[in-house]
Amino acid sequence: CETCSREEAKYRCPRCMKYSCSLLCVKKHKLALSCNGVRDKTAFVSVNEFTDLNLLSDYRFLEDVGRTADAAARHCIVHSPATKRLLYFLRNKAQGCNIELKTLPVGFTKRRENSTTFNSVENKFYWHLKLVFPHCHAEYTLK
Repeated sequence: CETCSREEAKYRCPRCMKYSCSLLCVKKHKLALSCNGVRDKTAFVSVNEFTDLNLLSDYRFLEDVGRTADAAARHCIVHSPATKRLLYFLRNKAQGCNIELKTLPVGFTKRRENSTTFNSVENKFYWHLKLVFPHCHAEYTLK
């Protein structure tokens, strides 16, 4: 056991591959290493270590992704007439001003955060601008 070094290990953590002998050692291991014990489905596996189980795991992961994407596409907000009407209005106004407006699909967090609007009375866009500087981990938001 890599936790207590007294007993022979019976269990292996799917997340970090540490060996444990009992439930008590598993709990200590999770607490000490802040490990949640859930296998990282996207972790790199070299060709030498790749087995049929890895292939099956990847296949199941892709099936889960497909199911999740299908469920998101069926969500009522995606097909809401009001949502589509507002989006078409905003795109048409932008096109009239020679602006190519591209939006993220419904359900994306950044799409929900975006508060860009067009005021018909003033004939103006009110942009929601978010500048991200990844090299210095800085963000600047302007509405």
